[in-house]
Parts: sequence; structure tokens; C-alpha cells
Amino acid sequence: DIVESSLRKLIRIKPDYAHAYNALGYTLADRTTRFDEAKQLLEKALKLAPEDPFILDSMGWLYYRLKDYDQAVGYLRQALAIRADPEIAAHLGEVLWVKGEHAEAEQVWNTALKASPKHEALIGVINKFKPAQP
Repeated sequence: DIVESSLRKLIRIKPDYAHAYNALGYTLADRTTRFDEAKQLLEKALKLAPEDPFILDSMGWLYYRLKDYDQAVGYLRQALAIRADPEIAAHLGEVLWVKGEHAEAEQVWNTALKASPKHEALIGVINKFKPAQP
């Protein structure tokens, strides 16, 4: 509630600040089931900053939560192509894994691990889907 009210206040103060819409949209997509509201916020963010990889990542995550995996992959691939970020790679790999595309998910994760071998979120996602072998 505090995060949401703070972000809404920021949006009122700076209505053209794409990252405020993104932060609130991602939070709603990730932590609630208020997907319609999240989508409206993320669409506004994308309108303000259409090539921002973090906003594209958030939209991909929303579609993942909606179980529209093809749409999710499209946004996440676009985000990763713009910025090779380990969190974006973690998200893309997760969606690919859930779609059953395990080899491609592993490739995305392994590429990101080479660049960021200690990134906790990336390692956490990999371990969630591919537990260490004894």
C-alpha cells in the first residue's frame, strides 16, 4: 500500500515519468492480480518510452502472469536485445522453461551467467527450475 500510494503520488507530480508507471505496473503485475490496471500503466509507460528495456521486461512479465507465454516471450526478447540484463534474462528463461523450451531457457540463462555469475535473482530462477544435480 505504501509503495502504491508513493508511486501514484509520483505519477501525479511527474505525469510524463515513464518509470513511475513502470514501477507501479510491474508491482501490480508481480504482486497482485490487478492485471488490467497493470496493463494500462505499462501501456502508458511504453507510450512514453517505447524502447526502454525495463518497461518491455515489465510488459513481458505481465503477459507471463496472464499465461500468454508467446506475448511474454516477444516482449522479453525485445528487452534482452536492447539490454543484456541478468534480470531480463532470468525472466525470459523462466517463460521459455514454462513453455517447455528448456534448451533455449538454459542457453539464455548460461549466457547471462557468464556476464553476471553472482546475480542472485538469476541464480534463484535457475535453481527454481533446474535444481543442482547431486
